[in-house]
Amino acid sequence: MEMVNAVNLTKHYTTDTYEVHALDGVSLSVEEGEFLAVVGTSGSGKTTLLNMLGGLDVPTSGGVWIRGVSLKDMTGEERTVFRRRNIGFVFQQYNLIPALSVYENIVLPLRLDGQQIDEPLLDEIISILGLKDKMERLPETLSGGQQQRTAIARALLSKPAVLLADEPTGSLDSATGMEVVGLLRSCAARFHQTVIVVTHQEEVAQAADRIIRMADGKITSDGGEE
Repeated sequence: MEMVNAVNLTKHYTTDTYEVHALDGVSLSVEEGEFLAVVGTSGSGKTTLLNMLGGLDVPTSGGVWIRGVSLKDMTGEERTVFRRRNIGFVFQQYNLIPALSVYENIVLPLRLDGQQIDEPLLDEIISILGLKDKMERLPETLSGGQQQRTAIARALLSKPAVLLADEPTGSLDSATGMEVVGLLRSCAARFHQTVIVVTHQEEVAQAADRIIRMADGKITSDGGEE
């Protein structure tokens, strides 16, 4: 079953002197349960693509469908609600709130959405991620790997159909980074989620089911291990 479908996406930015083509006619289909890596150097368009797939930005032309639902046909407010209920995000910089405990950071999106917290699911997630004894601690007392695990737990608790990760290992050492990738894979399999990871690290990409390579706003190759 197709989970994510992007058709002929373009994103153009105009400056005083020239036009930047951040995305230039990108089409992509991702199946339910697939673990996809998007690889490219800085400026290749991979983060712009992720932002389009997650509804964080709107394309100049083209469209994105999640579970057959068109993001471009939504208002900004409708996209915000749809994201909260269908898409989980994991960023390189964690985006944790310093004054909130690990527990409070994890449950915050659900509380903002007025949803009840699935405590059994939360307990399962924090057990898998090794956070059970860290729930009352503040983010600043955690290692980088533990902060990233907290961000993953926050993303998973809303039971998203799609999990988008932008350079999730970029701030971590190699061993911790690969551990985080392994956790993303195992959690995605356990909770039947589609995962799209943007990375410039080849070892991270090789852990995926399929690798897409980008350059100059275009997909240059689309396949499995090469």
